[in-house]
This record gives sequence, structure tokens and C-alpha cells, in this order.
Amino acid sequence: MNSKLVILSLLLAGASTAMAQSNGAKDKYFSERFKDNIFISVGAGAQLNVNPDNFDYGFGHAITPQIHLSVGKLFNPTWGVRFQAAGLWSTLYSKYGMPSGTYNEIKNKHYLTTRIDGLYNITNAIAGYNPDRLFTVSAFAGPGLTWAKTFGDQKDINALINGSVGLMGQFNVNKYLDINIEARGEVSPSMFGRKSSAYTDGAVSLTAGVTYTFGGKNFVSCNSIVDTKSINDEVNRYRNELAAAQQELAAAKNAAGRVETVTKEVVKEVQVPGPRAIFFQIGKSKLNDQGKVNLLLAAKAMKANPDKKYKIAGYADKATGSARINQKLSEKRAKVVYDALVAEGVNPNQMEIIANGGTDNMFYNKKELNRVVILE
Repeated sequence: MNSKLVILSLLLAGASTAMAQSNGAKDKYFSERFKDNIFISVGAGAQLNVNPDNFDYGFGHAITPQIHLSVGKLFNPTWGVRFQAAGLWSTLYSKYGMPSGTYNEIKNKHYLTTRIDGLYNITNAIAGYNPDRLFTVSAFAGPGLTWAKTFGDQKDINALINGSVGLMGQFNVNKYLDINIEARGEVSPSMFGRKSSAYTDGAVSLTAGVTYTFGGKNFVSCNSIVDTKSINDEVNRYRNELAAAQQELAAAKNAAGRVETVTKEVVKEVQVPGPRAIFFQIGKSKLNDQGKVNLLLAAKAMKANPDKKYKIAGYADKATGSARINQKLSEKRAKVVYDALVAEGVNPNQMEIIANGGTDNMFYNKKELNRVVILE
């Protein structure tokens, strides 16, 4: 009976391992802490004011310089957001107030455009995240406000709603530094007001710059290979236990066969060691499939040893969250394991729940390994 239990345990652990390896190919990444992957960037280039009046005079005179400063955050390798401020001046060649056939150059020397861009990394979305990839392409879009002083004959600063879309190429220099090339198209009400024959202005800009990520780009995988390693270790233990039991049983049978007057049945009780560690994702107390397999195997061992007492100790990552939150989270994780074992038929009197709160450096100095329940 015990040998059958060990074989069933091996099959379940093998199935879980295969499933974990299959899911590993679909790893997703995220920013573990709010302060991770915050960046600042600067750039400079040229902007073309696309206005019907400039069509008549020639676009070459409507190209002006532009600079921009951005601050943003990447939530994961695909999605991010940034705030950008850009400006210098814009030029319009208009017939407003001029004799027929002549143009007047009108400069808006004091304008500032503020934007909120949603960032979508096309390369990472299609090909997956690779921190060593040299070049990626991202799309961005969002609303903004253009603050302009020249608006008709008014002298007050006006806020004009705008919208823009664009593409950005990024060259990965290292984990801290990128070189950016951006192309943007933008539309807003004309900052030149009645001096322009159009109600709206278009702008096309091309800039180049650099981006610095504070602390370096740091993304954490949503999936963990820790449970897979734990299960593989348990499988090897089961195999060793099974092999030793078979050898002892064979030796006992040989000894019994040599005794003519006394027949004695030798039974070897094999204690099946259950998995010891159940790991959780950041901020979560929900069991994944690997954890459920761990608990199924542990429940069988615990029911086979009804006189043995077990401690269920919950932990959290000290580097993430406050002490109060980590204490509650460690308690929730231990309670989830306790409830799962009771549901599998384990006597509640065999178990004691312990909540240890936030800890660090439990295993290999990796903070993700602190999000665990230890069963022993």
C-alpha cells in the first residue's frame, strides 16, 4: 500500500513539474515596487508647423527647433506612462494684415506643450521581454495642453487642448541608459488665432535624446521556478525511499525463505516525506497549481502519521510592504495552507499556524523566496 502511495506521488509530482516547465515559457514581468523603472529623458530636434498658410509659402521656413523633457514609469516591459513638456517657438507665414501677394512672418516665441503619453512597447509585446535586446520600437499616444501667448490679438496665455501619436525607437546602451529617436504627429487649435486662415495647427516633430532609468531597468518574473525545483527534489527523495524499501523487502523475503520452522512476515513502513515549502506571488495568498500538488502530497504523509504534529509557518518579503501588511499577509498564507490540508482530510489537531511577518535572506538572498509557507 505504501509503495502504491509513493508511485502515485511520483506521478502527481511529475505532472506538476511538466506543467510548471510548460508555463515557464510564458513568463510575464512587472515592476515589483513603485519606485522601480522610473525614468527621465531629454531630447532635441526639429518641428514642422503644418498650416495651410505655410503650404503657400513653403515648408522650409516653417521648420523650427524643439526640445523636450520627460518623466515616466514602466509598469512592465510592454506598458508605461510618461509626462512630457516640449517647446521653443513656432513660425507662421500669413497674409494677415498684409497687401495682396505678400506674407508676414509671425513667430510664437513663447509656447509650451505638456503631454501625457501612454507607452506601448511593440517589440516586447510581440517577441517577449529580453533585457539584452539592443533595439526596441514603441508606440505612444495621449492628450495634452499647448500653452501659448500669441492667440489672435490677445496677450494672455491660453491653454489649447491637443492630441498626438508617434513612434519611438530605443537603443539599449545598458540597464540604466537608452538612446531614443522619436517621431510625433500632433493636432491642436491654432495658436495664431485669427492671424491664421485655419482653425487648427498640425505639427510633425523628429527628435533624438537619451533616457536614464533610476536604479536601472528592473522587472520581476510573475512565474517562479522555485516550486518546480522543490517538487523535483521531493521526487528524487521518493525514488531513493522506494529503492531502499524494495531492497529491504527483498532481503526480508530471502531471510524468511531460509527459515524452515518459523515463518515471519516482515513489513517495512515507509514514511513518505511531504513537500516542505509552498511559495506565493508578490502580495498574494492564493495557491497556484504547484502549491496544490505540494499540499496534496503533504496531506497524504500527514494522514499516514496521525500522531505527528506539524507547524505551518507563514512568511512575507520584508522589502515589500509595511510590517503590518506583511504580518497579515503571512497569516493569510499560513491559513490558506491550513485550510487546504483540512480539506484533504488532515486532522486540525495535528497542525499549528504561525505567522512570522516580513523576513529577508531566507534562501539564497532572493527576496521572492521569502514569500513562502514552511511546513515542518
